Amino acid sequence: MSLVKKTRCAVAALAAFAILPASVFAQSEPPVPETGMETDLVEEVVDAVPTEAVEAAIVATDAPDDGVRALTKTDVDAWLDGYFPYAISTGDIVGAVVTVVKDGELLTSRGYGYADLESRKPVDGDTTMFRAGSTSKLFTWTAVMQLVEEGKVDLDEDINTYLDFKIPDAFGEPITVRHLMTHTAGFAETLKYLILKDPEQMPSLGDYVKNNVPERIFAPGTTPAYSNYATTLAGYIVQLVSGKEFDDYIDQRIFEPLGMKNATFRQPLPDRFENDMSSGYKTAADGKAGYYELIAPAPAGSLAISGASMAPFMIAHLNDGGVILKPETARRMHATYDQHTPPLNAMALGFYQQNIGDLRSFGHAGDLIFFHTDLFLFPDKDVGVFVSINSSGEGARPIRAKLWDEFANRYFPEAAVEYEERLDTAKEHGALVVGPYESSRSGVSTFLALTRFLGQTKIAMNEDGDLVIPFGASPFVWREVEPFVWRKIDGPERLAVKLSDDGTVEHVTFEPISPFMVLTPPPWYRSSALLTPLLGVAFGALALTLLFWPVRAIVRWRYKSSFALTGREAWSYRLVRLGIIGVFAWLTGWVLVIMTLSSDLTKFTSAFDGQMRMTQFAQILLYVALAVSVWNAFLVWTGKQSWFAKLWSAVLPLAVVIVIWFASIGGLLSLSSNY
Repeated sequence: MSLVKKTRCAVAALAAFAILPASVFAQSEPPVPETGMETDLVEEVVDAVPTEAVEAAIVATDAPDDGVRALTKTDVDAWLDGYFPYAISTGDIVGAVVTVVKDGELLTSRGYGYADLESRKPVDGDTTMFRAGSTSKLFTWTAVMQLVEEGKVDLDEDINTYLDFKIPDAFGEPITVRHLMTHTAGFAETLKYLILKDPEQMPSLGDYVKNNVPERIFAPGTTPAYSNYATTLAGYIVQLVSGKEFDDYIDQRIFEPLGMKNATFRQPLPDRFENDMSSGYKTAADGKAGYYELIAPAPAGSLAISGASMAPFMIAHLNDGGVILKPETARRMHATYDQHTPPLNAMALGFYQQNIGDLRSFGHAGDLIFFHTDLFLFPDKDVGVFVSINSSGEGARPIRAKLWDEFANRYFPEAAVEYEERLDTAKEHGALVVGPYESSRSGVSTFLALTRFLGQTKIAMNEDGDLVIPFGASPFVWREVEPFVWRKIDGPERLAVKLSDDGTVEHVTFEPISPFMVLTPPPWYRSSALLTPLLGVAFGALALTLLFWPVRAIVRWRYKSSFALTGREAWSYRLVRLGIIGVFAWLTGWVLVIMTLSSDLTKFTSAFDGQMRMTQFAQILLYVALAVSVWNAFLVWTGKQSWFAKLWSAVLPLAVVIVIWFASIGGLLSLSSNY
């Protein structure tokens, strides 16, 4: 498999991994089951739903004249019982939980499928615990706001004021707590120690934040770039300022006051929760339970919680903070928006907007390797919904997206979206947007910079003037409905462009990622539109040179002809080909690194540094190849070889330069082990 394809696998693994709210990007082909397990599971799940519940669900599909139903326990239970068994069985999902709160009370908490597939243990909506991924961040941000409320933390103070180590200066501006809460601290993406299997490898919270400081790539406050490290740093500030271990603080200041009995950030999972904890799975068809994912940046994603235990947390935030925040603090947290791309949904303080139509909503999603979660609150309706899925099957993303959309439209008329006509300026404005874009959430100086280059999104325009963004087998298509604002043609989401003063595109973003991530045009030297075809030519030239080396030797042997070159020319001829072998050996080394890491994210630890170092230092082979190819070109051009030999000798150093160019922007020349 090519380096490009394997790196794309690594990008996909990153997108599917832990503590990432942009699960909109996680999509995969459905696996082909090797046994009848999937069919059996479908039958068992459907059979497990009482007949009267299915009949009630069918009756409930008959809408009243205005198309909106009353949100009652009877109706929502019937609807969920009709939706979820079929959704999880066709989506290759083992189990799920859905919890709904309304008017300050738990309306319902429903379990579907299995918490453990081997023992056929069903999900209990009240007690079965799921991993919440990035939804955990809401608890960390609530803790921060408690300290803000007490006057112990200032949102606009330099974070170094609260730390026992120093975040290095950059861009001439300090990072503030507000920047951490709005994902605008400007940190690059890192993966080392994000997820582990072995508790012995788990660093303390302090060691993690001190030893894994990311590079700063944006000036504070300027660019939304989702950061797990930023949230973890905020959790460490909670620990230092409060004088309590982070886990103790969350237990004592949030879980206990709210009566959240089946909830914990602690890792590994405490023994008292083992009987309630759901196993995690890649797919139902695979059927193999995964390991308990240990998240080193715990404040960003280590929560395990049951649906019923999440209910009081949602109720508290829907009711001006309940017993954990003062009303003015809760309102400040929910309504302080950091808007970078109006009129799209934006970041609040920790929560992000999920408005649909005229319906206000905010919440947070979260994804681990095995678990996938959403929490969304409708403050004007005093309603909240929590859903978590214990598998990464084909349905992990669409089940949650459909639940949010259909729940809102089923019960709230404000969620209806009128689809506007296309503007006459669509083609003119679309032409400004067409081109490649890179994500603000990326690495920049280590091999993770490959995700920035190989993950570039190419925005195109169709003949109608609509923008088209590739997404699996079904691209997203957007119609301009306001100047530089586009509406997705088959959904309520919007896309918008921020223009620079000179009229060029500064960034593009779209819902639901608009609160915490933008797409920016890459500089010319990093553009996939330029470098990808050049790489194809370079690899082709180098591969053909190697291919014809033995071919020409065989031809000479067959016709008993002698090698035409002698002396230095003969030496340079052979050395340049050995240099090319070195280039491909170096590339192979990186392919092996990427294959290893993308197949098992728990290998992102110092234990892998030895192999990483060997691959990094092997870059000397590139420089050797460049040197001998330049020497060879010099000898060929000053000798009496054919015009074709001279042309080809000039192509080879250029090909090596292109490879070095790619290696440089892909972070493959970095010697850092902090990735």
